[in-house]
Amino acid sequence: MPPIIRPHFPAAPVKVALCLAGAAFLAVLSKSCPAMALETAAGTHGGGPPHIDGASLGIQWVLPFVGMLLSIALFPLLAPHFWERHFGKVAIFWALAFVVPSVLALGTLLSLYSVVHTIVSEYVPFIILLLALFAIAGGIRVKGSLSGTPGMNLAFLAIGTVLASVMGTTGASMLLIRPYISASAHRRHRVHTIVFFIFLVSNIGGSLTPLGDPPLFLGFLKGIDFFWTTANIWPQTLSMAAALLAIHYVVDTLLYAREGRPTVPSTEKLGLEGSRNFFLLLAVVGLVLLSGLWHSQGQIRVWGDISYLFSDLARDLGLLALTLLTVIITPRSTRAGNNFTWGPIKEVAKIFFGIFITMIPAIAILRAGTDGTLAPVISLVTNSADGSPVNMAYFWLTGALSSFLDNAPTYLVFFNTAVGNNAGPAAFMMGQVPQTLAAISCGAVFMGANSYIGNAPNFMVRSIAEERGVRMPSFFGYLLWSCGILVPLFVVLSLVFF
Repeated sequence: MPPIIRPHFPAAPVKVALCLAGAAFLAVLSKSCPAMALETAAGTHGGGPPHIDGASLGIQWVLPFVGMLLSIALFPLLAPHFWERHFGKVAIFWALAFVVPSVLALGTLLSLYSVVHTIVSEYVPFIILLLALFAIAGGIRVKGSLSGTPGMNLAFLAIGTVLASVMGTTGASMLLIRPYISASAHRRHRVHTIVFFIFLVSNIGGSLTPLGDPPLFLGFLKGIDFFWTTANIWPQTLSMAAALLAIHYVVDTLLYAREGRPTVPSTEKLGLEGSRNFFLLLAVVGLVLLSGLWHSQGQIRVWGDISYLFSDLARDLGLLALTLLTVIITPRSTRAGNNFTWGPIKEVAKIFFGIFITMIPAIAILRAGTDGTLAPVISLVTNSADGSPVNMAYFWLTGALSSFLDNAPTYLVFFNTAVGNNAGPAAFMMGQVPQTLAAISCGAVFMGANSYIGNAPNFMVRSIAEERGVRMPSFFGYLLWSCGILVPLFVVLSLVFF
């Protein structure tokens, strides 16, 4: 009789579930507590729900976000032990550095409402999707000794680049990063392989379908045809991918030769464990796509105009169910073989909480457009002589801001700027200014690779790599890689296409 396998429920998913339950409790409390009822006050709009008016904010409101970025960049270098133990507290500190002045200057109602809106509408769905993909992909293990040769690494990157548009940059990254790291575990030079993985699999590969990256999915929800990016920006994607694959192959070949062309004797046949998790990955993709296609009018009102559409609720509950299911069906030995721990997802959850909260005023200023502090920057995308769009400016500004801010709202800001007062936004963009739409799409997706926080999987890949013994570049060190390799390619790309 086979032994009974008892499911083991790790602490991290349980903590996440408890946090989500706590958020739901606070949401219910906010509805029932008279002190938190909506009322017309400073910061409200027409008696409706309060919102932060970005046009009224000075650039000093971005300082907590800058402080959060500098903490990510400097603490691991200057005080690594402090950072390892207290990065969550640092994230909370910078979040409060925005919230407390906001309460004093803008009022409790407005500040609390903005924070709750960000947590419910953006942070919770973000971390639930990451948790599901991280847990499911961590239950798939490639057995056997892979060679880690330049040719094999090139094949890994090429396959991952293609998969990124099919299952998303996060899904492809979480699926491939562990076997990719294991393949080169015997090599002395490994950092470059991970950096190029982030460039290609975690970012640029996701530019051909709305499933690839959140900005394109938002465009799809706005009415952009599902295969528009496939048909219209494949030359840019192919050019970037081919150039990066070629550069990586040359660099990897030189370093491989310098190492003496090391090989690893195979002690185990190549094989696959946890293959049932592939079906769960497909289910994740299906849930995300369904949430966009299911135009549900039903919703659970949280507070004011903060609500959970039934389609979004079904998606998030489904993702949590898949997370629980992978924990139950995947043997511990498979995750142990992957050196799987919950550390990276906990690190990402804590750090990105601070990023999402401190980013609130920065996004508000950006959304204010020509009425906000960044008006001189936003005005660069329009030709003052005839009002025509400046596509190169759209590419660089969308990309530069997407390198450090959430690329989804950045995409929407420039999308709406390009639409202007024209009716039928999607039809106008695809029919009248397709090059502008291509510039915005490429900038939002491609330049997410410029920094660790430019796209969700970047930081996750870095955390997993460091946990597996790869000494990844610091925040500024990674910027040197992106500025030295990506930015020159972006210059050529913009001159050729935009």
